[in-house]
Amino acid sequence: MPPDRPFRGRPPGRRPERPFGRRPRDERDDIAVLYGWHPVVEALRNPRRRLRRLLVTENAADRLTETVGTLAIAPELVRPDAITRLVEPDAVHQGLYLEADPLPSPTLETLSDTGLVLALDQITDPHNVGAIVRTAAAFGVEAIITTARHSPSATGVLAKAASGGLEHVPFLEVRNLAGALIALGQRGFQRIGLDSEGSAAMGEIPVRRPVVLVLGAEGKGLRQRTRECCEVVARLDMPGAIKSLNVSNAAAICLYALSRATEDALTGASARSG
Repeated sequence: MPPDRPFRGRPPGRRPERPFGRRPRDERDDIAVLYGWHPVVEALRNPRRRLRRLLVTENAADRLTETVGTLAIAPELVRPDAITRLVEPDAVHQGLYLEADPLPSPTLETLSDTGLVLALDQITDPHNVGAIVRTAAAFGVEAIITTARHSPSATGVLAKAASGGLEHVPFLEVRNLAGALIALGQRGFQRIGLDSEGSAAMGEIPVRRPVVLVLGAEGKGLRQRTRECCEVVARLDMPGAIKSLNVSNAAAICLYALSRATEDALTGASARSG
């Protein structure tokens, strides 16, 4: 088999592959597809990732060895078009393509008592979710809660937009978001929803940990049942002509505000106890 032609046959006992990105929902957890420099490098550095297959171009192979060192998986050297055929149209793969097992997921019961958690209420755009993951990794978010339905897979476009963030922020999938929020409330989590019609400005809310920030889809916002499971629904007050933001941008602003508020609260508590 020529080195620039990746194997496309059907191994014994394995189901035939379907076109990229078109697997049924119940098969989406079988494999995580990562491409592009940051997603692949971060995955290769993550000892929790079980790696299956790595395709690299000649130029990317040299750079990859210099950056990561000894690889935990033997790469297949291919031409760029071999990877292009495996990813979405117009995807920027930068000569790197990795197939791996999904990462282990926490449970509601294993979340820490001091954590900062995100919950996504039917946000389906993988670009938006990927951008949220990247920001969540920057602010030390412990986990991102999503629903089994109406949420994108942690692979492909989402992974590329997350720019390596998937290796640092696990997804926690639940069947019912309202039920998950109720369970977190029983554990002492402060539940803050975000909506343009929120009753309080984000900066005015006394924040404590553990805390979960609940984000709704653009346009629809938070569903009514989700709102009812939040202790408070916050809004972002903006002085400019544009009064609404992309959900990933709103998430970044809120995570910064929550991080500052909880740090100040912890500092104040430490000073009082001293």
